[in-house]
Amino acid sequence: MRFVQKNTLYLIVALLLTTQWCCSQSLIGRWKTVDDETGKEKGVVEIYERNGVYYAKIVEIFETEHKNKKCVLCSGDDKDKPFLGLVIIRGLKKHEGEFNGGTVLDPKNGKHYKCYIKFESNDKIKIRGYIGVPLLGRTQYWYRVKNSK
Repeated sequence: MRFVQKNTLYLIVALLLTTQWCCSQSLIGRWKTVDDETGKEKGVVEIYERNGVYYAKIVEIFETEHKNKKCVLCSGDDKDKPFLGLVIIRGLKKHEGEFNGGTVLDPKNGKHYKCYIKFESNDKIKIRGYIGVPLLGRTQYWYRVKNSK
């Protein structure tokens, strides 16, 4: 009986620590993007929150040939906007350990896809853009930019 109580106590402590770790993660901040096809670092995206809804915009572009490009293939309000400053994720909400319900814009083709973001670790997130169901899509991993201050 004492063995069962001890294991139950360990389980409760482990669950509390896991919950604390999970809930202490913040999506808000700057993230280095990596192209899922080439593995090249592309730039930095800033994720921010307004009224419980998460967005992301491009704040730095590493490839000089893309720094002054505009989203000519985009439609609506994003049409012909510069890539730098372009909001590429809109409408995500936190739900059961992931951020979902929003869309991601691929500036290369101007198309919007459903998306979700999930933490892989405190400094690595998985972004999945898809059509219809998550099985039909692409995944990128972004890495937290740590301040040098």
